[in-house]
Amino acid sequence: MIKLKRIYQEREENDGVRVLVDRIWPRGISKEKAHLDLWLKEVAPSTELRKFFGHDPKHFAEFSKRYSEELTKEEEKRIAITQLKLLLETYPVVTLVYGAKDEKQNQAVVLKEYLERSIGG
Repeated sequence: MIKLKRIYQEREENDGVRVLVDRIWPRGISKEKAHLDLWLKEVAPSTELRKFFGHDPKHFAEFSKRYSEELTKEEEKRIAITQLKLLLETYPVVTLVYGAKDEKQNQAVVLKEYLERSIGG
C-alpha cells in the first residue's frame, strides 16, 4: 500500500516505511523530526520541471505529464523507481513524504499514481 503524507504531519505507527520524495529538504523541519527511513531525491522532478510547475494549479496537468515522462525516460529516476518497487514488495506500507502545501496537486501524487500503474495496483 502506498500512502502520501506531508512532512509537517505527525509520524504515525501505520506510516510504514517513510520516504522523502523531494529534491530539496523541506523548510523548517529537522531530520530528527522528519522520522524518515530514506530520502530518495533522485525520484523528484528535475529542477527545470519543478520551477515550471511552481505549485501553480493551472500547470498541474502539464507538470504531471512531463514528470511521468521523466520517471520513464531518465535513468536516475528509473533506478529510484526500482528502489521504491522493492520497498513496496518488502513492506506492507510505504509512505511517500513531501513538503508541498497542496495535498492534491504535487509530485508525490503523480509519483503514487505512476507507481500504482506500473505495479498494477
